[in-house]
Amino acid sequence: MSGTHDLLRTALDLAADGLPVLPLRRGKVPFGNCRTCTRNACGGRPNMKTSGPCQCPDVCHAWAAATTNPRVIGSPQWAPAWRQAVGIGYHPGGANLTVVDLDSPAAVTWARQSLPPTRTVATMRGQHWIYQGAMRSVNGVRPGVDIKSTMAYARWRGPGTGTTTALPDEVRALVVREPATVRRVPPAITAAAPAGGGECRHRTPAYLERGIVMAEQRIIDARSSVHTTVYRTFLAVLSTHGRCGCLTDAHIARLFTAAQAKGESLRHCADAWANARTALGM
Repeated sequence: MSGTHDLLRTALDLAADGLPVLPLRRGKVPFGNCRTCTRNACGGRPNMKTSGPCQCPDVCHAWAAATTNPRVIGSPQWAPAWRQAVGIGYHPGGANLTVVDLDSPAAVTWARQSLPPTRTVATMRGQHWIYQGAMRSVNGVRPGVDIKSTMAYARWRGPGTGTTTALPDEVRALVVREPATVRRVPPAITAAAPAGGGECRHRTPAYLERGIVMAEQRIIDARSSVHTTVYRTFLAVLSTHGRCGCLTDAHIARLFTAAQAKGESLRHCADAWANARTALGM
């Protein structure tokens, strides 16, 4: 009970300082969605303004559950999760932060040689370098280096040392190069957009957005057979949205990001996407 109290107290203190927090269960992962929100059936993440009206009081939707609201954090609905929690997660992008997750001594050495100094936090295998400013999250930008900011969570491991400095171009450049790889290996959908201003004739933009969000959540919710889940999700997205011309590189990048957050390599994402396109004759 004292451990639960300590985690909850720390979470409330962090929230008071403007850091959106959520409990993490064993394995350093968020708690799964409730039955109502399974597979995003509720219509969207609670903290995503464009993804639906979900107002679920439970610890749902992974990183999007992170909040600074003390009434939510200390609510009866969250209490069971805190009793099982082994750590605290936070949404860096929600606090206008970016975490460069250095997961090996070699990655730390690279950062010291390549990146401007900032606040650092020791982890089990390396360090978190924390910068002021938000950006897109991408795993595996180089060996042992992940970027965690928007649509991602990081584990709170203490305040660290040093002063938080502005997000530098050197970090932004790590992600700028990655989308080119995504476009080159799994090419953008080349089917011609139908007449009528380029909009899909049988689906609305809102339907496409909801489909991408549901696909992201399906990957995030995978507890086993992640490779298969990623492939089948890519196949489903392509079969529904891949022939009308409205699927963009930005949508593809979001799916790849969700898969990489589950431990998939960029190479496997590219192969799964290519295989799904081949299966559909694209």
